[in-house]
Amino acid sequence: MAATGAAGGFLHLRAPRVPSRKPSAAPRLRGGGASCARARDQQPLRRPRAPPPLAVAAAEEAYAGAEAELLDALAGVQGRGRGEVESAVQSLEELGGLPDPTNSSLIEGSWQLIFTTRPGSASPIQRTFVGVDSFKIFQEVYLRTDDPRVVNVVRFSESIGELKVEAEATIEDGKRILFRFDQAAFNFKFLPFKVPYPVPFKLLGDEAKGWLDTTYLSRTGNIRISRGNKGTTFVLQKSADQRQMLLSAISAGTGVDEAIDDLTSSRQGIEADLNTLVGEWQLLWSSKTEDESWSSVASAGLKGVQIIKEDGKLKNLVRLFPGVSLNASGNICKNEDGNNLNLSINEGAIQAGGLQFPLDARGEFFMEILYIDNKIRISNINQHKLVHVRIANRT
Repeated sequence: MAATGAAGGFLHLRAPRVPSRKPSAAPRLRGGGASCARARDQQPLRRPRAPPPLAVAAAEEAYAGAEAELLDALAGVQGRGRGEVESAVQSLEELGGLPDPTNSSLIEGSWQLIFTTRPGSASPIQRTFVGVDSFKIFQEVYLRTDDPRVVNVVRFSESIGELKVEAEATIEDGKRILFRFDQAAFNFKFLPFKVPYPVPFKLLGDEAKGWLDTTYLSRTGNIRISRGNKGTTFVLQKSADQRQMLLSAISAGTGVDEAIDDLTSSRQGIEADLNTLVGEWQLLWSSKTEDESWSSVASAGLKGVQIIKEDGKLKNLVRLFPGVSLNASGNICKNEDGNNLNLSINEGAIQAGGLQFPLDARGEFFMEILYIDNKIRISNINQHKLVHVRIANRT
């Protein structure tokens, strides 16, 4: 979504290479295992009757619930949640959101792209920019000025700078914005001047223009869903969910520790127990430490998938190649102290087809849950900070 362009709202140029609610705690359930045994909007003259308060509350709850489902799905999209996101998007579009969004001041401002589809029908320009996952991408919408514009911004990093691609904009109706891109430039932090992006917009013809329909604008003005003339769907947010900020940092490979600190400090006092942990988790990120022994990596989830059963049985596995995987098994149980758990790894093996070769992965570890909800878990194991995304609730 770096550039809203002919291709459905976001112009895609070849990207250059540059140097809430607090969840309630689930009931406790102790798990088994060797180490567990040791640690426990001229009104008419006659006003229409206002809807009953309960009806208003129910409608507001429907919107809030649908938006929460979308954000939860977005938090899990790096696992197996893309279909879930598309379903949540359709649900919000069916609810309708704010009517005539282009006529509302809530559409104005800077929006961060948090999800996009990439259809085969998109132009090469669009596919390139929307396909950049490692940069933060924003869209600025200014329609109530003498020079209405839509500006797409690719932010490489705070230290390097950004690329801005600008378009003149026109409101066609309550949902549609027409645009034509006319200029673009790099703004590098280490240069005192802007560097023009070498794109001959006048020669691009129809590729430099298009339209963007806003199919949903939340009543709070925080979430927007738009669809472009090439069929691409964009989900944007003004105040990004902190979980999404963390996932963006992981995708960009920078600022992960800061994003973890922001998330964990904002959600304190959440108790974790075995019931909240049960399911299948994909490890997205792990901090690096000097201790990279086999047992340490095994306890951290083998940089792959971690499966936790209701009885406290645990299995970590990584698929190295088709038919070849590494796994480590053990137990996990709740410690008497807050969000702390004991974890034991009892055995490990390398599986190749029908053959299995035992590996020594035994060890006792201490797991501290720094943050957990129904989609994301941040923990600390043996001096490793780990970020997992849930890909299945029960196994």
